[in-house]
Amino acid sequence: MSLRRIRPIAVAGSLGLAVALVGCSASAAGSDDAALGTAENPVQLGVVGASEPYWATYEEAVEAEGIELDIVDFTDYNQPNPATSEGELDINQFQHIIYLANYNVQAGDDLQPIGSTAIYPIGLYSDKYASPDEIPDGAEVIVPNDDTNQARGLLVLQSAGLISLAEGGSPYSTVEDVVAEESRVTVRAVDAALTATSLPDVAAAIINNDFITDAGLTPEDAIAQDDPNDPAAAPYINIFATTAENVDDEVLNRLVEIYQTNEDVQAGALEASGGSGIFTVTPKSDLQAALADVQAELEAQ
Repeated sequence: MSLRRIRPIAVAGSLGLAVALVGCSASAAGSDDAALGTAENPVQLGVVGASEPYWATYEEAVEAEGIELDIVDFTDYNQPNPATSEGELDINQFQHIIYLANYNVQAGDDLQPIGSTAIYPIGLYSDKYASPDEIPDGAEVIVPNDDTNQARGLLVLQSAGLISLAEGGSPYSTVEDVVAEESRVTVRAVDAALTATSLPDVAAAIINNDFITDAGLTPEDAIAQDDPNDPAAAPYINIFATTAENVDDEVLNRLVEIYQTNEDVQAGALEASGGSGIFTVTPKSDLQAALADVQAELEAQ
């Protein structure tokens, strides 16, 4: 995979983070006269983990349609959104709607989703019980302690009949929202990296997809997981995002279509996720509505 015209830059966002872009190509603004996606002004797409082979497959598929593309790799998730906002990138693909909502609210920004990629169900795993119904009353279950996955894990536990959450729960629930007198199990939040290794000591654990493979597990081993077809799962859809000014750009929207329809790209992305991804083609109007709902909830807190 080629990363052309590499130069280091720094972007400061209103999140209070100074971020250094890794392997960033020349500004997405390009030549004032060159159309986006041409050799003089290739599309700048920011991702995290460009070393995954399917990104090379994707780049080939895009350029086969006459669109010049630079894939810009980042080392962490704090970098691509400020770079997109500042015009160093045209578009990025690394996050779900909740992550983008948090960024927009904290940074005072207005990046928007223009296409969906996949949703990665989060699962409940146990080395003692084959179903949530088998878990005894009073047993301990653990969830990741990061905000997004903690809330998502708690919603899985609620849908499995193990706990009850105050006001039905939300994408921002914490263990403090577990209604003890209406719940069958106790819940403790731990570092996400410890959820899998803690399985021998608890009845069950919500484990991020990032850690199931290293633990010798597969998505099929989950005894419960969230339903990607449930409207409540919409905030967890992974997306392509760009600036509000570029949501209708034909070239950028074509990039989304290529990702969503190329079988080799999707097979590679599925392999990279350990088989846990479920691809979705969600209208961008629905994605933008979901983003607005999540942002409104955040701002009301």
